[in-house]
Amino acid sequence: MAEEKTNVMRLLDQKKVPYVPHQYDVSDGALDGVTAARRLGVPPETCFKTLVTVGASKRNHVFVVPVERELDLKAAARAAGEKSIEMIKQAQLLPLTGYIHGGCSPVGMKKRFPTVIDASAETLPEMTVSAGKVGRQVTLSPGDLAAFTGAVFAPVSK
Repeated sequence: MAEEKTNVMRLLDQKKVPYVPHQYDVSDGALDGVTAARRLGVPPETCFKTLVTVGASKRNHVFVVPVERELDLKAAARAAGEKSIEMIKQAQLLPLTGYIHGGCSPVGMKKRFPTVIDASAETLPEMTVSAGKVGRQVTLSPGDLAAFTGAVFAPVSK
């Protein structure tokens, strides 16, 4: 039986962006990125989480950072041209992006937000991000992800 495509995969297919799909078991409720990387057999420094924030201007920004690191809010604010940045409340994630916690992807959000990919990804041959559903990931080139999302690279993790 063929693997069911997520909306993220369909969007990447439409633009002919090459990727490798992955699926892993989440029946134990472990949704963290380090567990995902381990289950996929990819180095954690190549597996990235998608974080949605709100700036002092009330504009939303998306940051893509390695799963074993955290968002540096000061560096993120600088990269976004904001006075300050804070994480959005989890309850706001689905209505704002169309994604749930543990399945948020920088690809295919309801609205296109300014996106920053941590600079650590820029020199990687490939990176893995959520495919838009819990337990689903895609591996693709950082350059392709940046081009597709309109993202820039900046040092935003610590």
